[in-house]
Amino acid sequence: MNRIRFVDTTLRDGHQSLWALRMRTGMMLPIAERMDAAGFESIELTTAVYFRIAIRDLKEDPFAMIRLMAGRITKTPLRLIASRINVFGYDPPSMYRLFLERCVANGLKEIRISDPWNDLEGWRRRAALARSVGLTPLLNIIYSVSPRHGDDYYAERTRQAASVGVFRLCLKDPGGLLTPERARTLVPIVLANAGDTPVELHTHCTTGLGPLVALEAIKAGVRIVNTGLPPLADGSALPSLFNVARNARALGFEPDIDEEVLRPVSEHFNTIARREGLPIGAPVEYDYAQYLHQVPGGMISNLANQLRLVGLDHRLAEALEETIRVRAEWGYPVMVTPLSQFVGSQAAINVILGERYKEVTDQTIGYALGYHGAEGAATMDPAVKAKILDRPRAKQLAALEFPDQSVEQTRAKLGGPDTGDDELLMRWFTSPQDVAAMRAAGPPCDYANAVRPLSALIDALSRRTDCSSIRVQKPGFTLTLEKRTVP
Repeated sequence: MNRIRFVDTTLRDGHQSLWALRMRTGMMLPIAERMDAAGFESIELTTAVYFRIAIRDLKEDPFAMIRLMAGRITKTPLRLIASRINVFGYDPPSMYRLFLERCVANGLKEIRISDPWNDLEGWRRRAALARSVGLTPLLNIIYSVSPRHGDDYYAERTRQAASVGVFRLCLKDPGGLLTPERARTLVPIVLANAGDTPVELHTHCTTGLGPLVALEAIKAGVRIVNTGLPPLADGSALPSLFNVARNARALGFEPDIDEEVLRPVSEHFNTIARREGLPIGAPVEYDYAQYLHQVPGGMISNLANQLRLVGLDHRLAEALEETIRVRAEWGYPVMVTPLSQFVGSQAAINVILGERYKEVTDQTIGYALGYHGAEGAATMDPAVKAKILDRPRAKQLAALEFPDQSVEQTRAKLGGPDTGDDELLMRWFTSPQDVAAMRAAGPPCDYANAVRPLSALIDALSRRTDCSSIRVQKPGFTLTLEKRTVP
């Protein structure tokens, strides 16, 4: 079978990687029908991280965004990626379940599930919950580079993931660490151990190799590839659909996608990027250092900011070197959220204070206690683990209990019995004050005519009955339109 199918990541990973999740609802709506008509396997629409940003920063209702998009995208399944809600903290099971239920009620169909340790029990638990609320789950097998992450590891974890019985697996490379050479050896192992479960590829372009990795995966047997649409492709995002489809076609494969329907989508987002001053994804130069520290691109900027706040921004290279050392001492966790942030923050503290583990974060203690995965606590260097836990704060955290507060108990705290589920979740994500400020900001901005704004403006003004002339003027150009009665 030579047909290659595609999952779109423009509306989720594209603007998360390049626009820091600042894509507004009004930017998505004008192109929704085109994307639905293109023939995607799925369209990945949102992530739990987006909800806080939408409410606090964009002043937009994230559930309304899902409803509006689901009203226009009716043929293609809309996908959520959400392994947890509170990325760095505790998720009460009752609220996590309610969140998934409301995502389904508002129009999402699929969920892509990660476990930062590629842990079987974590996969089983989340997949079972997803099915129970009506979401179709697929599991990420997250790629990493370390002495622990060899062929045997990925063969075993792929067999475990396939045993959960999901409709598809995803070989996920969030750091862009796969090389064409590694894809040639790894992809056949994953496919062989996946059995009858289809496998899709998700790889970033952080090291500049994403498009080549996609082609090698296709040649090795992958038939479903995650891509994005320019300008929300390349850079730290995923490969461009147009590039992968063109090269796959040159290799004799048949891309199952209507590229011509999608070109105006890219034109639309290019216009918005230029108008709003947002980054435009472009191919990056190869950087071998990425394979050493494995710090995701967005996190490097946060690490630099931590150092800048104490006047040590010139020591970023030293902090990245320390990240390599901390990761090894912690048992080589996969450098994916939230584990990568835990490693990077501790490395920065070690550099800032000039003494390793003199001070540690609560997340570092929680990692050593096994709160962020039993595998991490078990594989941590014993001497480092003892140093982390030999302090009063570690004893306090070890004594903590995490009771599951019911939905109704949360509702009583955040608004009372008349508070709807979507409203309750948004208040829980942020605060009642944040949601009130979001409501006060009014409806989303309209970007329906982003590509030809002048034509749209003239058309709208010409329909008005309260003026008889329109003048558009800029240096070297004047256009005057007048209404006249025809005798």
